[in-house]
Amino acid sequence: MSKRLQYLQELSESSPNDAFVLFALAKEYEGLQDTSQALHFYLRLKASDPSYIGLYYHLGKLYETMEVRDNALTVYAEGIAIAQIAGDLHALSELKGAKLNLELGLD
Repeated sequence: MSKRLQYLQELSESSPNDAFVLFALAKEYEGLQDTSQALHFYLRLKASDPSYIGLYYHLGKLYETMEVRDNALTVYAEGIAIAQIAGDLHALSELKGAKLNLELGLD
């Protein structure tokens, strides 16, 4: 286990619903090609802080990697709605682009 992963797990124990820590854990596991654990932490983050906009793009991409197209499309659509409410035009653009590319089979 890497020192960074160990450190993030320790942080998670003391702050189990910290959005940044959950996101960092998901990305760390994703980097280790552990899609099951990455998915677990993305879904924990979504449950504890559904307004964390950054998670939707990355969760959608993970679903694409896992070849679960319908889940990816759903997550992108959810993220688009949240980005619109938040007025986050950058995230909105990225999510719309990812969703369109998936719908057109460009990714």
